[in-house]
Amino acid sequence: MFSPYSLEPETLFRFKPVIVKACIREILREQLSGVQYEPEEVPALSRALAESIKNKLKDAGFERYKFVVQVVIGEQRGEGVKMASRCFWDADTDSYAEDLFMNVSSFYSFSGCLRSGPNEPHA
Repeated sequence: MFSPYSLEPETLFRFKPVIVKACIREILREQLSGVQYEPEEVPALSRALAESIKNKLKDAGFERYKFVVQVVIGEQRGEGVKMASRCFWDADTDSYAEDLFMNVSSFYSFSGCLRSGPNEPHA
C-alpha cells in the first residue's frame, strides 16, 4: 500500500524500461503485422497505438506515474529521419523506453516516458 502523501513511487513500482519496452513490442506485434502505409489512416492509427500503449502501461502496475506516449509513423522511402525530445524529470524515479518497428512500406517509432508525481493510482 502507498501513502497518499508520498511524492515518489515505492521501490517495487519504480519505472522499469525492460517491462515498458516489452509492452511496446507486444503492441507492435499485435497491431502492425502486415500493415501497409496509408497516409489517410496515419492519424487514427497513431492515436490508437498511443492509447493501446498507454493502457498497457497502466495495467503494468506503475502506480503514481504520469504517462507520456509518443508515436511517429512515416513512409519508408529510403530517406532518413531524426527525432529528439527533452524532459525534466527525477533521475531516481523517472525514465523512458523506446522501440522502432520497420516494414517494407513504413516505420513506427514509439517512446514511452513515465514521470512520477503525487497523482492518484490508476484504477
